[in-house]
Amino acid sequence: MKFLADMGISKSAVKFLQQLGHDTVHVREAGMKCALDVEIVTKARNEDRIVLTCDLDFGDILAASGDDKPSVIIFRLENEKPVNMNKRLAQVLKESSNALREGAIVLVEESRHRVRFLPI
Repeated sequence: MKFLADMGISKSAVKFLQQLGHDTVHVREAGMKCALDVEIVTKARNEDRIVLTCDLDFGDILAASGDDKPSVIIFRLENEKPVNMNKRLAQVLKESSNALREGAIVLVEESRHRVRFLPI
């Protein structure tokens, strides 16, 4: 899978995904440190990447667009330490990879994650 990590996502999460064999880029590395959310969505769609973010606005952008891509993983964790985020991310990938490939918004919380298929 291919991922694009938003500014709120740690470099640790990027490295974690890379170690699992995923093509993962941080917006900072892509020269998009100050990019608008809609620009990040466009880049992810054009490159068939899944957005990793802590920003709820991405769900709103996709709902308004009516598009079925890109998929977005939104973290809503109380414990945002990289080790916890990576643990939750591994669980999401294990259980929801097919949904992410099809087009979905996955909201990740401490004890569960919810999947909404796109378009909304």
